[in-house]
Amino acid sequence: MKEVIQEAIKLLQSGKSGVLATVVRTKGSTPQKSGAMLLVREDGSGVGTLGGGCVEGDIWFAAKEILRRGGGPEFKDYFLNEDIAARDGLVCGGTMYFYLEPVRKEEDFVPIGDELINAYEGGDPVGLATIVNVAKGGTNLGAKLLLKQDGTIIGTLGDPALDARAKELAAQVADVGNIESFITDDGTEVFVEGFTTPPTLIMVGGGHVGKATADLAHNLGYRVYVVDDRPEFANPERFPYAEQTVVSSYENWPEHLDINVNTFIVAATRGHRYDDLALESALTTRARYIGLLGSRRKTIMIYRRLIGQGISVDRLKQVYAPIGLNIGGLTPEELAVSIMSEIIMVRRGGTGSTMRMDDRYIDRAASIADQAVQV
Repeated sequence: MKEVIQEAIKLLQSGKSGVLATVVRTKGSTPQKSGAMLLVREDGSGVGTLGGGCVEGDIWFAAKEILRRGGGPEFKDYFLNEDIAARDGLVCGGTMYFYLEPVRKEEDFVPIGDELINAYEGGDPVGLATIVNVAKGGTNLGAKLLLKQDGTIIGTLGDPALDARAKELAAQVADVGNIESFITDDGTEVFVEGFTTPPTLIMVGGGHVGKATADLAHNLGYRVYVVDDRPEFANPERFPYAEQTVVSSYENWPEHLDINVNTFIVAATRGHRYDDLALESALTTRARYIGLLGSRRKTIMIYRRLIGQGISVDRLKQVYAPIGLNIGGLTPEELAVSIMSEIIMVRRGGTGSTMRMDDRYIDRAASIADQAVQV
């Protein structure tokens, strides 16, 4: 989304206009999820994606129509039935809900856009609430409320009760960059987005598993930091993509990094006594996720010492240990998949369970096929 917002700012500053189309809600299987964004320029070109295919084509056309006739914001739903999905080569069949917002005046969008980009680039996180749908006759479609970390509010949704609810939700999603929405009794739908730095992996331990995990995290779009007490295992040559490689003892490594709540820490050092120190230090941070590589036996031994050091049991229960999802991984690369799968699950709110269909779905498909043959 960062690139789309940057382009919208650039477009307005050059005296031109466009339409921002955002996926605000989905139901069922869809090619994109909430938060996906597309900017359509006056010349018909665009930045971003809503998933491709006829979905994107139809929304693109609607955006160009808004520009052509000088229209205002619109809310649209799009049902992906089996015929549409098959036509576009999509394996989906859900419903997507879009908010199309014309951006024409620099003063209306750029101040908020600048706040969003600042949050992306390491500034304080912010939460943005937008009214994306109203009941028939409603007049506040497109109203916005931006909540800054210090509690400052820019804009209003037009109703104190609505502002209060949006502010509460914006505060929850800002630090972690999540997306939420709510619909009031009168049908007003408010879309709330959190804007913060990209997800960050801090790999404490640059050995074989650390290298494989950091490589995978980088490929998944995470900012990566690597910590090790050995220069040969924490250096730009070994981790050329890392934002920073830190050579530090495991007692005080957090002192060298700025750790926010969108940070995921993986402790995988070269031995029990170093894992012990690495985890103890990690527990002093406000990272969203802390995971420890190793067996249950090793984990229990480390926990016993930390409890003796005054670490609370409740705090230790927040640690993911042994780390990862149980996929039977053995090699460093397989363990990396297990670790990053769990991190994605925590970040995205997944369950970690298999998505394989139950037999009853296959039996149903077979039954329908038999009926078709008989006809």
